[in-house]
Amino acid sequence: MTVFEQAPAPPASARRRVTRSRGMSLWEAVMVALHGLVANKMRSFLTMLGIIIGVASVILTIGLGQGAAAASQAIIANMGTNVLSVRPDSQRAGGISGGLGSAQTLTEEDGDAILKECPSVKAVAPEYQSRARAKYLNHNTSTNIMGTVPEHLDVRNLKLASGRFFTHSDVVRRAKVCVIGDEVKNTLFGDNAEPIGKFIKIRGQNFEVLGVMAYKGSAGWSNPDDQIWVPIDTAMKRLFGVKYIGGIGVQAASEDVMDKATEEINQVVSKRHHIAPGDPPDIRIFNQADLAETAQQQSDMMTMLLTGIALVSLLVGGIGIMNIMLVSVTERTREIGIRKAIGARWRDIMNQFLIESVTMSLVGGLIGISLGVGGSWLMRTYVGWATLITPTPIVMAFASAMVVGVFFGIYPAMKAAKLDPIEALRYE
Repeated sequence: MTVFEQAPAPPASARRRVTRSRGMSLWEAVMVALHGLVANKMRSFLTMLGIIIGVASVILTIGLGQGAAAASQAIIANMGTNVLSVRPDSQRAGGISGGLGSAQTLTEEDGDAILKECPSVKAVAPEYQSRARAKYLNHNTSTNIMGTVPEHLDVRNLKLASGRFFTHSDVVRRAKVCVIGDEVKNTLFGDNAEPIGKFIKIRGQNFEVLGVMAYKGSAGWSNPDDQIWVPIDTAMKRLFGVKYIGGIGVQAASEDVMDKATEEINQVVSKRHHIAPGDPPDIRIFNQADLAETAQQQSDMMTMLLTGIALVSLLVGGIGIMNIMLVSVTERTREIGIRKAIGARWRDIMNQFLIESVTMSLVGGLIGISLGVGGSWLMRTYVGWATLITPTPIVMAFASAMVVGVFFGIYPAMKAAKLDPIEALRYE
């Protein structure tokens, strides 16, 4: 063959192998990215820290929100499925609403009328509650004082662990007797002391402990274990000096007549409070479904708020990744020029830096998931907080980390891909 003869073209299979050799496989790109993370351990860790904190925070906050919601639903379910709660409506002063329960309208006599005149009602328990300080010897606690009647146990589905509840005779004579919740017992008397027959001080007055309630569990927004029960007339006349009750617990005859009982209660109370026909009643009646829905809405709102705050950490982590990737592009300018000079394509450089960014985010995401799940378990086991981890927040947090890696890695990757190979080779 002379110098003027053209060399034969290589076969197509060889051309494909040459073309593929110019690029880099996905696995090779991931290995290069992991090698870069290991080679710069401290820088990589600090860069991923925002992602780690963000992912762990998202899982923890959602776990706490879901746990609180589940605990709330359990508490409400334990109260019974045929229970209604009657509360005064809001009072307005100068065009400003005082909020639900601010109107002073309900009395004990309203409860008696509901029981007598509402066929769908099985039992009623008028209630008044306020916070006060209770003390035994050198132990004291600020707790909720619930003034009520013996029917309260059945209406609210409560059980005694020991001792007895107060009687109607105690209510009539305004006896200074009480029943304490499990948490109050542990705070004032410790785990081993027997409180029944002892005297505790409530707002400076001596009360004999008749019994201890069985452990119920906190729902976050309500904790029946951190509560003291006293006769309602004792609470209203001796302790707080009030005229109106705070609400009425009503037990319907069955779950099927809940709506009918609600209508009957509205009619009876409106008549007693001289509400004109057609005007709205001055009370609000909640059934268990309403309470469950309200508790769920509150938990969802709090979870969304905390999750939004946690997502800010992911945003900060993404900015950190973009910053370090821009530094990496500057440090590896000559390397980029060499790769382009030997045939690397625009998309090869683009993919390499994008994969490095995503790899950094995903590694941080995996560490954050481990910390979030582990932290949730520690809170539930050792702190006693209600947490519930489901696959949804884990998948959401991991996907968020991947999106952050892609979003904040695009700009550095494009900058690297657009470098002129000649200028890159001249870079020192």
